Amino acid sequence: HVQLVESGGGSVQVGGSLRLSCVASGDTMGRYCMGWFRQIPDKEREGVATIDSSGITTYTDAVQGRFTISQDNAKTTLFLYMNDLKPEDTGLYTCALDPTIDGLETMTAHRGKGTQVTVS
Repeated sequence: HVQLVESGGGSVQVGGSLRLSCVASGDTMGRYCMGWFRQIPDKEREGVATIDSSGITTYTDAVQGRFTISQDNAKTTLFLYMNDLKPEDTGLYTCALDPTIDGLETMTAHRGKGTQVTVS
């Protein structure tokens, strides 16, 4: 059983920074892909950034150059460094874990409950 717990969200001014963390526990085995997603009420969940088991990262265009996804060496904690935050970055940020990058988008991916980010 895999459990994901996010933290680090909060309220920040435009242009500010936050660091989100997602601690993974259980049978992750360090070989999974992980990612950050965000959701605004009445809108579809949006993929923000992903990292595969080799460390290759991808970002949605809206955050490219401002956000950085990374993992600790043990691959049990996923981070999202968020800089130059904008109001449109506001949302509930969740992390996800799955054997494949494509699987992160599906209902079968393990997913945390999220941490709220509010930029104003």
